[in-house]
Amino acid sequence: MSTVPSNSNDSGRLAGIDYGDVRIGVALTDPERRLASPFEIYARRDLAADAAYFRRLASEERIARFIVGLPIHLDGRESPKSTEARQFGQWLAETTGLEVTFFDERFTTTEADHLMADAHLTRKRRKARRDKLAAQIMLTAYLEAGQPRGESAEALDG
Repeated sequence: MSTVPSNSNDSGRLAGIDYGDVRIGVALTDPERRLASPFEIYARRDLAADAAYFRRLASEERIARFIVGLPIHLDGRESPKSTEARQFGQWLAETTGLEVTFFDERFTTTEADHLMADAHLTRKRRKARRDKLAAQIMLTAYLEAGQPRGESAEALDG
């Protein structure tokens, strides 16, 4: 489901978010929304610091919309983490005043792990990159799907 504040802006970059309790992976598109690149991993602190980070990110990177990965079970059901991701997305929309769209993130972390294993990175280096790479994989899938808007997560059930 999309959360659309009244000042929704459809020009600008998209930010893909791989939500986590401790770390949040961030990926960004180019301004034309053709490519997604890993950006950084944000280590969560407290609500005030988190809000300042996402407001600054939105402003400095000219973000138009956040795409939050929604963890879905293989059979299409939502998980407890889905509820947390939805709550985070609602908070993110309220905090930044930007639209938030949820998108299926099944297998993104697994795919990121496989890509990094092929690169022969140490466990420490893989952990340092996993979340932002998972965010990039999810954001790339979103772009390849034609940037669907207004779909609820239930539409992902297939």
